[in-house]
Amino acid sequence: MAEANAKEEKTKNIDIIRGEPKRAIRKLALPMILSMILIMIYNLADSIWVAGLGADALAAIGFVTPLFMIIVGLSNGIGAGANSIIARAIGAKKKDVANNAALHSLLITFIISIAIPIIIIPIMPTLITLMGGASTMSYALPYSYVIFGLMIVFLFSTTLTAILRSEGDVNRATVAVAITAVINIILDPIFIYTLNMGMAGAAWATIISAFIPCIVIGYWIWVKKDIYMDLDFHRFKASKFILVEICKVAIPSTIEQIVMSALVMGVNAMLVMVASTTQVAVYTATMRIIQMALIPLIGLGTALLTVAGASYGARNYKKMEISFSYTVKLGFLVSVIIGILIYIFAPQLSLLFTYSAETAGLAPQIVEVMRIMIFFVVFAPFGIAGGCMFQGVGKGTTALAITVIRSLLAEVIIAYFLGIVLGLGYTGIYIGIIIGGFIGSMIGFGWAGLFLRECKRLFGKPEKA
Repeated sequence: MAEANAKEEKTKNIDIIRGEPKRAIRKLALPMILSMILIMIYNLADSIWVAGLGADALAAIGFVTPLFMIIVGLSNGIGAGANSIIARAIGAKKKDVANNAALHSLLITFIISIAIPIIIIPIMPTLITLMGGASTMSYALPYSYVIFGLMIVFLFSTTLTAILRSEGDVNRATVAVAITAVINIILDPIFIYTLNMGMAGAAWATIISAFIPCIVIGYWIWVKKDIYMDLDFHRFKASKFILVEICKVAIPSTIEQIVMSALVMGVNAMLVMVASTTQVAVYTATMRIIQMALIPLIGLGTALLTVAGASYGARNYKKMEISFSYTVKLGFLVSVIIGILIYIFAPQLSLLFTYSAETAGLAPQIVEVMRIMIFFVVFAPFGIAGGCMFQGVGKGTTALAITVIRSLLAEVIIAYFLGIVLGLGYTGIYIGIIIGGFIGSMIGFGWAGLFLRECKRLFGKPEKA
């Protein structure tokens, strides 16, 4: 009886992602949203506590973050690639493929976590200078050296949680992240101020807290062994097919993050041109709030990735269509509500970054920029849903194309034209980002609609949802 119950518990999440798509989206998205909120709080804690060191320290976070997000994007790419092939294998009832795909993702993560710090740490001062952050170097370097030197912690944490999500086990991934967020919030002020470690203290608090999910999830997978997949390393079989399938999503997803980080770098550079590093601090603070606002939308998109992948593996067009449409509609409703709340409470939210005498003067500008950027949030669900659906079905290159069109060909160009060419300053730059985001999101939404029509033609008469 106990064995039967254990087996039923392991397959419960699989039944959800193979079942009714709207219910699957809700079941998967809610824990993911909570998990991402905790991750954002975890990241936000650094900015909030560092703001007490002054505007240059906050700006330093703004210059280092795009570089860090490229590395996180690489890890997310591997996780998305593994998530995609695992979900499709589960949909097609090929458990051995799912097991081997997860093992491949862990091996790839280990290799890159060793190689990248060796490459990036020696050139860190040059990179920060090229981004216009030379004046913040004394703050940026102590933070970046610790973060990038021990990035293996972040990469494994991301990959392990992606493995859990791919089989629908999002609740326990959320528990691990919750522990991480709480520990980081506690350690930040202790390391930064009590131990007087400054920026390096913020980095060490982040590293120590990020190590926790690795231990907790590792225990569930290899000691308790109560997940659907069996990740015994003796089962690993080198597979060109699996490697290619992971890379088909991972490489474009990583490039996608590089593109988005390049957007942030470009915006930082433009803001320095029209204002100063102080405006970079304003942008950094504002985007922390905007990123928080995007979390429910990304959570819905990540749920769509898994559900669409399983439906695609089962060749069930109807479930793909329902899950995509439901994600867009629910995401738009949520984004409008969030936008209204940010507009109303912008003055209170700005206090998170302006509580010290050194940063108090930034409050009016942060409120102004926050109220402009909420329109970016409102249009985001259309593009996020389109990109996540393409990742779920293994078409990472298409998702990348959507991001390139939105971030580089629309946002950067329009922001430069309005802010620099027309001389509208930082306000023009922010309006350009919003217009570019709208154009890119609509293209992604339309592209996904065309793909669904093609699936309907290829799959023939669908099963009942």
